[in-house]
Amino acid sequence: MDHFKTIIGKSPTIESLVRSARMVAVTDVTVLITGETGTGKEVLATAIQKTSNRADRPFITLNCAALAESLVESELFGHKKGAFTGASQDKEGIFQSVQGGTLFLDEINSLPLSIQGKLLRFLETGECMRVGETKPYHVDVRIIAATNQDLEKQIDAGEFRRDLFFRLNVVPLNLPPLTDRKEDIESLIKHFQAQFADIYAMTPPKFGKLALKVMIRYSWPGNIRELRNLTERLSILLAGKTIEPENLPHEFLVCHHKTAPQPLSNFTLPNEGIALDELEADLIHQALARTRGNRSKSAKLLGISRDTLLYRIQKHGLATH
Repeated sequence: MDHFKTIIGKSPTIESLVRSARMVAVTDVTVLITGETGTGKEVLATAIQKTSNRADRPFITLNCAALAESLVESELFGHKKGAFTGASQDKEGIFQSVQGGTLFLDEINSLPLSIQGKLLRFLETGECMRVGETKPYHVDVRIIAATNQDLEKQIDAGEFRRDLFFRLNVVPLNLPPLTDRKEDIESLIKHFQAQFADIYAMTPPKFGKLALKVMIRYSWPGNIRELRNLTERLSILLAGKTIEPENLPHEFLVCHHKTAPQPLSNFTLPNEGIALDELEADLIHQALARTRGNRSKSAKLLGISRDTLLYRIQKHGLATH
């Protein structure tokens, strides 16, 4: 079974991401998944785990932001009876529970500084120390971490250890926001509609062309999670019907009117038409020349992601230095 089929999309960014994730999955390397809330970081982590050599071993997901700071160390590493008030018996930590398997640390940016040092020690030596204990124990656990924050900014603010960041960031995988992969929205809608049609035993609704255009133009601050939730709502309330723009939430229509395309004052389509591929290649060439080959800056000038730029450079056979 191909577990990466859960990552829906054919955009160049997603295809590149999945290729990297497949290569990473069959190793034990530490992975850091970055991306905005709702982009599917846990889905990607699960696909990696299920494709790995540890697929039949324990897999535990831990949201670091949900743990009380006073209990984080005990939860992760365990404690000895009498180590603190309320420690009435020895307790096994999550690291011991997941021995031989994979631990997914979501919102790693919320891990207290005091625990970051202990996690770093584990990553470097495989050693853990129970609270109240003086002798460490060893475990074999693979770490996949995720964050929706800019860890480098947190490092500069003294909120995250630089050495831990480098140790976690062995293989970085970035999930783009939905606004950077709008060509995948229709595929995602169909995927979720099929799911909900099966769950609720209802005929899925159809999207009118204009409604679909509104969906594609929307900014999606909640990313794929927001798209999934809306698709579920529409699948229930409008089963078997055709969805028109007026069936969408108010904020979608406001966004549509704000972003409706306007004619460009400095360009008029010639009567004889244009060679769009040639124009695109020329604009990419100009952007690269202006930024002296800096692909990130060129992508920003063109209003596209860096991965999309790389795909189009290859598509047009443009040489860069």
